[in-house]
Amino acid sequence: MNPVTKQYTSMSGINCTIGLPVIRTSVDHGTAYGKAGEGRANEESMLDAIYAAVTVASNWKKYGGAV
Repeated sequence: MNPVTKQYTSMSGINCTIGLPVIRTSVDHGTAYGKAGEGRANEESMLDAIYAAVTVASNWKKYGGAV
């Protein structure tokens, strides 16, 4: 959210697949090929998916799961 205008400049979403023997997260919007090379792509969803996977892995190890 832009702190000055109090409006969102972009949206972010991730997908987490539960029940697999591995941790799987991905961006919710797909590949964004339509934005590629146009300077409109935003890495926010990719970073959120990576951070979510790291958080799940950290908690998984902490609470006795196997990664």
